[in-house]
Parts: sequence; structure tokens; C-alpha cells
Amino acid sequence: MRYPDHLLKLIQVLKRLPGVGNKSAERFAFHLLTWPEEQLHELGAVVRATKDQLKQCRECGCLMGSEGCFLCVASQRDSQVMCVIATPRDVFSIEETQEYRGFYHVLNGLLSPLDRRGPEHLSIPKLKERLSALQVKELVIALDSTLEGDATALYLKQELAQYPVCISRLAFGLPMGSSLDYVDGGTLARALAGRNQF
Repeated sequence: MRYPDHLLKLIQVLKRLPGVGNKSAERFAFHLLTWPEEQLHELGAVVRATKDQLKQCRECGCLMGSEGCFLCVASQRDSQVMCVIATPRDVFSIEETQEYRGFYHVLNGLLSPLDRRGPEHLSIPKLKERLSALQVKELVIALDSTLEGDATALYLKQELAQYPVCISRLAFGLPMGSSLDYVDGGTLARALAGRNQF
């Protein structure tokens, strides 16, 4: 049996979300049909207002609302440390740890020749400008442990070699509470290579 045209369109739109396949999109669509009309209007209004209400900070690239960027307030942050991340979403994961108090810089992606994404697509000129202006002492590279993340980290290290800044990268290795029986070879090799004195 064929779904009505508008239901098919709703399913297709929902499938654009990451991790949502055909079955999940169908389930979401049928669930939305049970919502009262005012909730559907609220959902539509929130989605429509997203681009107007959420912007990227012109300095760090993190997400901010109408109240401005709370991550660029110098009095609350350590201006000598800057963390480079790929997307605005990454900042929330790092902030949840409550271990980092420095500034952030969003690259807006990673180098990916297959996707035709080169250095000109990343906010590296702004990063260099901020390193000089803020007199940053340590740059923490917090990028994914993927081929693209590793390539971007290496490129940044070479590109920023002339700056008087200590460049570090997040440690990679065994997840907390894991058993060696269940750890893949690549993760174990990284853990061995990055071992610390105990």
C-alpha cells in the first residue's frame, strides 16, 4: 500500500537527519501525526527560527544566542590556552568535562581531499590572527582520531610552527572501564604509543 504524498514527503525530510533511516523516519512521521496541532506549530516555529536565533561567534566560531558568546568572555576563561575543534558541537562535549577553562576556535570542518575540502575551507587565517592577538601559550588540538582528523592536526602543526606556542593533542587510547579483550588493535596501539609514566 502506498503512503499519501505528504506523508512520503515528511518521511523523506526526516531521513535527512543523521542516523535516521527509512524505518526511523516512518516511525517519527507517524508519531508526529499523533501530536496536537499546537505542538506541531511549535515544532515548525522552532525549526524555522533556528538560523535566526543561533549564530556562530565571529571570534571563536562557537554557537551563540542573542545574549552573545559566553565562551569569549576573557574574565571567565584562561586566555593563554586555546582548544581547536572541528565543529561547534564539539565544544559542548569538552565543556561537560569541566576540565578545560581556555578559549576555543572552531575550524568548521576537517581536511578531506575526497570531499574536495582543503585548507582554504577551514578558518585557519582567523586562528593565526587570534593566536597573535591573545598571545596564546598552548594550543590544544581536539580533533577526531580519524584519517581526516590526523591529517588536519598534522597540517596545523606544520602551519603554526613559526608561532611561539606549545601545540598538544588530546590523548588517545583505552576508554575508561574497558577490558583489553574488547579493545581493537588500532586503539591498543595508540594507547601503547601514548603511554605515560606511572
